[in-house]
Parts: sequence; structure tokens; C-alpha cells
Amino acid sequence: MSTVQELLRSASDLPGDSPRRDVEILLCHCLGKSRAWLYAWPEARLDADALAQFRELFRRRRAGEPVAYLTGQREFWSLPLAVAPTTLIPRPDTETLVEWALELPLPGAAAVLDLGTGTGAIALALASERPHWQVQGVDVSPEAVALARHNAQRCDLPQVQFSCSDWFAAVRGSFDLIVANPPYIAGDDPHLAEGDVRFEPRSALVADDSGLADLHAIVRAAPDFLNGAGWLLLEHGFEQADAVREALVAAGFERIATRVDLAGNPRISGGCRRAQ
Repeated sequence: MSTVQELLRSASDLPGDSPRRDVEILLCHCLGKSRAWLYAWPEARLDADALAQFRELFRRRRAGEPVAYLTGQREFWSLPLAVAPTTLIPRPDTETLVEWALELPLPGAAAVLDLGTGTGAIALALASERPHWQVQGVDVSPEAVALARHNAQRCDLPQVQFSCSDWFAAVRGSFDLIVANPPYIAGDDPHLAEGDVRFEPRSALVADDSGLADLHAIVRAAPDFLNGAGWLLLEHGFEQADAVREALVAAGFERIATRVDLAGNPRISGGCRRAQ
């Protein structure tokens, strides 16, 4: 049987930017142990079942399958979220949107809508920091809604409501904040053939009009669902900031700005609805 130390050395056979971390996560998953345990007990041997599970997951990771789908979990904003191939994998760059939302001058019991919620990552992160906010998330996919509801229970945030809606189609009421991480990749983008996105649902990645169709649709419709001086924050591609800001201007938003992600790329744009 192989030891933890021997298996950690196998990281050199994996693709991606962080093969060592990938092996650590897979080992922790198979052993039910922490990363600290791996380094405290490098000579520990895996039993036959754990070793067989690790080797199968390692094989699938070497073929490019995302670690999050292999383990069924991804941490976002320190929340342990269940993930599945029916939704996007939450990414650290999206935490930039959460940080901005938490800085906004919103009411103590603000009404918040997360469009295209997926795993529920953004909605649950906001609710974890602002327990008095009235947060709801919608998604066109029933599978995504079921997963988001599961995550709400898992994170002990049952007050967050999730339901099915094609953007605003089934939404009722008005909100102090609307957030969204919609599809924004062009259908012919070569990055769709690389890395984790090869395994993620195309419907959650790709939009018409060079990736801008859903962003534009949300910006146009949002003012009808925002309270006076309500905010809209949108994640977008790093080359789309100018186009999104122009759309916000055309829709009557004010105090428009863009925030950069962890790599310094323009990633989140938003603005405040003009008071009537």
C-alpha cells in the first residue's frame, strides 16, 4: 500500500496550475482528514479501499475533470458548498462581487436578488454576513435550485429562498440589490476547450452577442425591479467592462464603477438606479 508522502509526489503527473494542491484535496477527501494531518503523518498508509478511491479520482483528474466535481465540494467565502456538473464551480474571483455588495449603503433588512444563482454561492455568502437581509436566488435550472436549497441547509442558512426563474420572468417584488454572474463567454472562445470549463454546463457559460446578450438583458430589465437608489452588480469577462458600463449608462444607472478580480482584471461592474 502507498503512503501519503508517496502519493503526494504523484502530483507531477497532473495537469493544471496547482497539481500539488489537487492531490492534497483528493487525499483529504478519500481519507476524511485535513491537509494538516497529511503533513503530520506523511508515512501513514492508505487502506485498500481508500487507495482504490484515490487512484480512480486521480485518473479522472489527470483526464482533466475538475477537482470540485470529483469531491462534490468547493469552498466559497469559507462556506463548504456542494457542487455538481449541472452548475458552475464557484470561483474566488466572484468573491470580489460579494465584497463590493457588503460595502454598499443598504437598509438593515435589505431585499436582495441573486440571478442565475447556481450553487447559491453569492446569495449564501451575503446571507452569512448579513443575517437580517432578505436574500433570494433564482435559476432557470431546477437542478441548480435543488442544489442551492441543499447548500442553504448545509450552511445553516435556511432563511435564503431559492426558486426557478428565467432571469426576471417569475420574479415578483422589488429589491435594494440585484447581483448576477451570468453567462458571458462568446460561443467561439477558445478557452471553452481548456481547463475546468470543458466539464461545466455550456448554458451557464456561453451567451450570444459575443457573450454580452445576458448581461445586456439583465441591465435593461433591472431598473423595473430595483427600489429607488437600488444597486445592480454584475460579473463579466475581463474585456467586457466598457460594454457593461455603457449599458448601465444607457439604462439610467449612476455611480457606475468597475472592480478588478484577484488577478487585477476588470471583473465586476455595477451602478445605482437613478432615484425617480
